[in-house]
Amino acid sequence: MTSTHSTAKICDLAIIGAGISGLSAALFAARHGLETILIGQVSEIMFSSGCFDLLGIHPIAEKKQWSAPWDAVAQLRQDIPGHPYAKLTASEIADAFQIVRDFLQQGGYPYCVRPGVNVPVLTAMGTCKLTYAVPHTMNNGIDLQADRRPCLIVGIRGLKGFSAHQVVAAASDQWPGLSAATVTFPNTEHQEEVYAEPMARRMELPETRRRFADAVKPHLKSAQGVGLPPILGVYRTTEVRAHIEQLLGVPVFELPSMPPATPGLRIKEIFFQHLPRDGVQVLAPKRVERASIEPDGRFKLEIGENGAADTSVLATGVILATGRFMGQGLKAERSGIHESLFNLPVFQPAQRQHWHRHTFLDPRGHRINCCGIETDSRFQPLGADGRPVVSNLYACGAILAHSDWMRMKCGSGVAMASAYAAVNAFAKQRRQANV
Repeated sequence: MTSTHSTAKICDLAIIGAGISGLSAALFAARHGLETILIGQVSEIMFSSGCFDLLGIHPIAEKKQWSAPWDAVAQLRQDIPGHPYAKLTASEIADAFQIVRDFLQQGGYPYCVRPGVNVPVLTAMGTCKLTYAVPHTMNNGIDLQADRRPCLIVGIRGLKGFSAHQVVAAASDQWPGLSAATVTFPNTEHQEEVYAEPMARRMELPETRRRFADAVKPHLKSAQGVGLPPILGVYRTTEVRAHIEQLLGVPVFELPSMPPATPGLRIKEIFFQHLPRDGVQVLAPKRVERASIEPDGRFKLEIGENGAADTSVLATGVILATGRFMGQGLKAERSGIHESLFNLPVFQPAQRQHWHRHTFLDPRGHRINCCGIETDSRFQPLGADGRPVVSNLYACGAILAHSDWMRMKCGSGVAMASAYAAVNAFAKQRRQANV
C-alpha cells in the first residue's frame, strides 16, 4: 500500500506498542467507541510472568515489602511526586485493573485477587514474588503455601529454566514439606529439549492430560497439591486445570517461570482475538518506522518492518506505549537517551557516567531505571517549558519517567492505570472538540 492520504488508514486514536500498556489502552479506547488502531511488536508481552503487580516494594533502597499495596501507593504519592501513580487516583487504578480482569475472564483466563492484599507467589527460582492479581492457574499455590501444606513440585525432563529440585531446595525454609519429581512429558521420550508453549498446547488434548497425570501419580505420595511449570493449556486453561485436578485428586498450580512465558502468550492471544471484535484494528507484528505531524494536526505514521513502510495511518491522536529500551521506545546512545519516534525530551541523568551506580547490585537501583518521558496529569509528554509538546499526544506504561517499576513491583499497575487515564483524557478532549 502506498503512503498517500487516499490509501491511508484513518482513525481517531493510534496506539503504538503491544505490551500490556498498549493492549490495555486499546481495550479502554474500544470501550469509549473510538476508532482505534493498535500497532506493535508482540515480543514484550511474551516476557510477562502473568502476575499483575500493583505495588510491592517502596522505598527501593530499604527493600520494604508491603502486604497492603494501596497503603504503599498512598505513601509513594507523597515520596515521589513525579511517579505515574502520583497523577492517578486510587479509583482510576482500581477501575483499570477491574476492566482488564473482566476482559480476560470473558476470554477464559480469570484473575484472582485478595482485595487490598499483596500475595506471595512461589516462582521457578524458589523465591516468592509479591503481587496483587494472579491468573487462576497459579491461584491454588497461594492458599497451599499459606497453610504450609505438603506439595509436590513437578519438573519436565528437557525443560530448561525450571528445576523442581532447585525450587524445593530454595523454598524449603519458607515452605517446608515440599518434594520434587521430574517426569517425561508424553511423546517427548526422544527429545533432548522441550518447551513450555508446545506442551501447553498439547495439554488441551484430554489424552495428553491423562498420560501426563499417569506419569505424576507415582510421585504424589502424601502431597496435597502439585506445582507445575506453566503448561496448563493456552486457550482452555480452566478446562485443562479442572481435568488435571480431577485426574490427580489434588489442587494444581503453576509457578511463574523464565521467559518466554506461556502466561504472556495467553494474555496476548485473548487480546488479539477479542480486540478486533470490539472494533480495534490490529497491525502486528508491525512497527512505526516514521512518524510526523501533518499540516491539519493529525499524526501520519508509516508502518512496516525492517525499515520499510508498507502502510500509512492518519490518526487524530497517538498514545505512545512503546516501552523503554526493550520495546525500543527509548534508545541509549553516546550522546544520551533519546525517544525514538518524536524525539521527545527524556528525563535522564545529566551525564552518561551517572546512568549506573558503582555497585551493580546497589539497593537503590540504577538511575537509568527511572529515565523516561515526563508528562502532565493527563499523561501528555512535556517539553522543557513544562507544557505539552504536541496536542493529542499521550504516553503510558514503561516509557514514563520516575518509575523503577521492575524493582518496585508496580509494572502492570502503572501500565494499565496510565493507559486508562491517557485514553480517558483523549476521549474527553475528543468529545469537547466535537461539541
